[in-house]
Amino acid sequence: MPTFEVPGAELAVALSNEGGHPVVQLHGLTSSRARDRVLNLDLGRGLSGTRLLRYDARGHGRSTGRKVPEDYQWQNLAEDLLRLLDHWFPGERVHGVGPSMGAGTLLHAASREPDRFAGLTLMVPPTAWETRAAQAGNYRMAAELIESVGVEAFLAATRGATPPPATIGAPETVPDVADALLPSLFRGAAFSDLPAPECIARIGVPTTILAWIDDPGHPLSTAESLAGLLPNATLAVASTPEDVETWPGILSQDVAGRG
Repeated sequence: MPTFEVPGAELAVALSNEGGHPVVQLHGLTSSRARDRVLNLDLGRGLSGTRLLRYDARGHGRSTGRKVPEDYQWQNLAEDLLRLLDHWFPGERVHGVGPSMGAGTLLHAASREPDRFAGLTLMVPPTAWETRAAQAGNYRMAAELIESVGVEAFLAATRGATPPPATIGAPETVPDVADALLPSLFRGAAFSDLPAPECIARIGVPTTILAWIDDPGHPLSTAESLAGLLPNATLAVASTPEDVETWPGILSQDVAGRG
């Protein structure tokens, strides 16, 4: 398994090289390439004829990380992403796809270097701006709970949550993160937010926003705000698992249409 060194971590990466457009696929907080596949969030499975780079964010999956919350702020994850693109796709415009934390990472990277991207497919955007403070509090409480009672007790406490309708039937999974790193990941997420609205409004690349309903951690309000701010955005909202099944095809269309 190839790895790529960034300050404070080694990232596990995989390139599916079938020629064609370069695409980079990210994942969400506490997830990984492997876990997103189980959760039916691996949209890259529907791609062919591309150069698809998948990687585990620092501290996630098979990548290493440190017990440093600031390492996991989205701005820092965006720096990791831009380093990867410089190495794997130098001088090329890349299509980016990812859910939640991955969407936040992509927006930070695109707001800093918009010319690096040909287009974006942002899945289930997370809480942002006015909804972020409450979610940040949840993350800090999660970190404290893990440190006081352990990961198993934390997972047991979260098991009763009602899943979004679009994810009903998805298998139960656990974080793909080393237990010792989880508090730092949650605190890093608590420090994070999307770029300021005026920065979002300057990202002019074609963007598809894929959202779903009834998920407080990924509220429709963020997706709708992004659709209003981004100059060249479309929004699709899933209510059922069948709707989510259409998402790989949407990504394929996005990549084919944007180069």
